[in-house]
Amino acid sequence: MKFNNPIKIGKRLVGPGHPTYVIAEIGSNFDGSLERAKKLAKLCKDAGADAYKIQNFLAPQIVSEEGFKNLKIGYQSTWKESVVEVYRKAEFPRAWVKELSDYCKKIGIDFFSSPWDTEAVELLEKVGVPAYKIGSGELDNLEFIRYVAKTGKPIIISTGTGTLVDVSAAVHVVKKTGNKNLALLQCTVNYPASVKEANLKAMVSMGKKFSTVVGYSDHSIGKEGGSDDPLGGLLVPLGAVALGGCIVEKHVTDDRTRKGPDHSFAITIPELRHMVQSIRAMEAALGDGIKRPMPSEKETVISMRRGMFATMDIAKGETFARNMIAYLRPAVGLRPPMIGKVIGKKAKRTITAGQPICTKDVF
Repeated sequence: MKFNNPIKIGKRLVGPGHPTYVIAEIGSNFDGSLERAKKLAKLCKDAGADAYKIQNFLAPQIVSEEGFKNLKIGYQSTWKESVVEVYRKAEFPRAWVKELSDYCKKIGIDFFSSPWDTEAVELLEKVGVPAYKIGSGELDNLEFIRYVAKTGKPIIISTGTGTLVDVSAAVHVVKKTGNKNLALLQCTVNYPASVKEANLKAMVSMGKKFSTVVGYSDHSIGKEGGSDDPLGGLLVPLGAVALGGCIVEKHVTDDRTRKGPDHSFAITIPELRHMVQSIRAMEAALGDGIKRPMPSEKETVISMRRGMFATMDIAKGETFARNMIAYLRPAVGLRPPMIGKVIGKKAKRTITAGQPICTKDVF
């Protein structure tokens, strides 16, 4: 079975030859407020995002209180509260999901989620989400991937922390369900992520091996946010698009200084707008791959290329020799590649030194 490429999410075709699908992920940045979640949805829509994404988990079903009792590593080491408490406060109330989904439909932005348990999937099915996102942490949770894939909806899998073997196993599970709508996102799971560890070429490798839609879930930001992107969070998304990525996902906030685990590494609304504009400009710059003169070059080609000019007076009937001809700008008259057909021919009219040598002078 071959995967669809492009896939369809809502009304949008997502894949090669179509505009990059930009996902604005808010994570916990709704800060416990449905109204704030709606506000961010509208801001992301107005900034040009194609989709607005939340996460649906319940702390007791995703983290072990005993397991994290004395464990805080990686980005979690900066959290002042316990890991379990941070997750508990970040839960998006399931009673709010339909209202937020309806609001997103009203303003015209796709809405979907990263579910972390089967009950969340059932809820999202009732709401009618157009796609599902599987976070990097679930890459080897093959039972759950199978459950989501069986919905038949497009499934977008982030592959952070994974090897090609891990990705292959997940792809195999999706394929076995008969779901042809799969996208794979390269991702580096650190918050913020360093551009030095972006490994954009891994995205290309996955596309070649699995023939799926590919893209990038990016957590890099600029120096002001503590990361090392000299373009302020644009470098990796633009690189991904240039290399054939068709989906770009970014965490978004309206204020990076707000309290909460996801604000500090998220891009702001103005940065999101700039990113979308830059991606659209990159798409235009990539072109269609056909090597040809651009419309704006029609006049330039004449002024920049060379034509044949007489270096001396040439009498009618005189045989053309190489020393009678110079290649000079502009490209009027015969072009240099014709020289082999001109030498040895007789001039059909008198040509004054410095004049261009034209077709009617030779043939």
